[in-house]
Amino acid sequence: MIARPIKTVSVIGAGSWGTALARLLACKGYTIRLWAHELDVVESIRSTRRNEMYLPDFPLPDSLSAMGSLAEVVHGTDLLLLAVPSHAMHAILEQLRPHLADPLPITIATKGIEENSFHLMSNIVESLLPQPWHPFVTILSGPSFAREVCQEKPTTILLAGHTSDLVTQLQHVFLTPQFRVYAGHDMIGAQIGGALKNVMAIASGIVDGLELGFNTRAALITRGLAEMIRLGVAMGADVSTLYGLSGLGDLVLTCTGSLSRNYTVGLKLGQGSTLEEILSHTSTVAEGIRTTRAASGLAQRHHIEMPIVDGVHQVLFEGMDPRQAVANLMNRAAKVETDRALYSSTPQR
Repeated sequence: MIARPIKTVSVIGAGSWGTALARLLACKGYTIRLWAHELDVVESIRSTRRNEMYLPDFPLPDSLSAMGSLAEVVHGTDLLLLAVPSHAMHAILEQLRPHLADPLPITIATKGIEENSFHLMSNIVESLLPQPWHPFVTILSGPSFAREVCQEKPTTILLAGHTSDLVTQLQHVFLTPQFRVYAGHDMIGAQIGGALKNVMAIASGIVDGLELGFNTRAALITRGLAEMIRLGVAMGADVSTLYGLSGLGDLVLTCTGSLSRNYTVGLKLGQGSTLEEILSHTSTVAEGIRTTRAASGLAQRHHIEMPIVDGVHQVLFEGMDPRQAVANLMNRAAKVETDRALYSSTPQR
């Protein structure tokens, strides 16, 4: 299955990541319509050619138009690129649905899990759009700070979808000499990796805020990957996906990079700030906060152990002191490192 030639792309969500992807595609020559929830962002782009709220340092090409109307932004488009916060995905799609006629490609760039339903973003799209749309859904995920993409620093990312011809077509839509796109089929693994790494980034920030050192951070990343794999396999992911760009790659980036919003939340928690204080001083979304609730719920649903997720949940929502949460992790009963049954599980698609 190959979609019609792609000339116009509608990007839904003008945060830093949506704006960075819109800018990348506009620089490639595509006609871009960027929808923003905030009218201030729309006016800022129209008047200054910059997203002054979320990505102020980078000028936006004239081929990029900012819009506040969902009906206007999707009219006659060839590709929908969804980059809204995970908690807004359901509501935005419900508003979009009346304006969508024939199926067209949908690429999801949002990294998160719906907090109350525990739905992946693809589950939300498929629940709200008719079955003929489902083969057109793909996932874009991997280690990619928006600012560095705009700076044209080499970046590699995964595009996953069930329809290989469509994935190949969209792979070349996004591909540039500085933005390398790998093709994959495992949409579940791509989404689990992209969502869970945000929880681990909060934990990594806590470790650094407590000044516990590089040994501790390395252990956190390694055991965090094990938890991601444990949940991913339980939900039908391919283990190799979680060892790849959208799993291990994104995990390393967000657990060590100061540009990560989730790492910054953890860092401030480790330094003594409360979650309420942190949230009161930021306008950006740290997806890991909501994803922690969802991951904790999924661990219970699938009867698996995720002690790092549990520790982050206790710090964020149960008032536990971060240092006590780390102590609890270190004082768990002795274990073997590798669960051979887990890693030899047959992946599902």
